[in-house]
Amino acid sequence: MPGAGDAFKRLKKTVDDNAEKAEGLVGKAARAAKKATGGAHDDKIDRGSGAATEYLRKRARENRRNGE
Repeated sequence: MPGAGDAFKRLKKTVDDNAEKAEGLVGKAARAAKKATGGAHDDKIDRGSGAATEYLRKRARENRRNGE
């Protein structure tokens, strides 16, 4: 898939630059995934969303520290 790496890098930069806004989207996506799976995979969804949220909080702290 040509260009997929570049697209991922652009997406990562956008998320990193807007970490606080993206954090809310993680929760929304997790709730939608739980609803779609009927609760069958809540533990995995919680782990994934928890890791993503922690990453975004870290990026938001770094952004604030760097004055962005």
